[in-house]
Amino acid sequence: MPFTRSRELTLRIDRIACEGHGACAELLPELLSLDEWGYPIVHSATVPPELSAHAKRAVAACPVLALRTDRSAR
Repeated sequence: MPFTRSRELTLRIDRIACEGHGACAELLPELLSLDEWGYPIVHSATVPPELSAHAKRAVAACPVLALRTDRSAR
């Protein structure tokens, strides 16, 4: 069987662009929470396959485009 690399979905936050609206943490509480100022804290940058649709929805809901997903080789 040939060796294949899986491509994990990871979350990234642009902390400069983020204005602390909090929509991401509301839509993806399994991976994100908010600090005392309302800015997101990523608990796990790796998105499990069962949460990938939720992660993409959270990315799309960010009003300043500060949240994004990347595919990284493992």
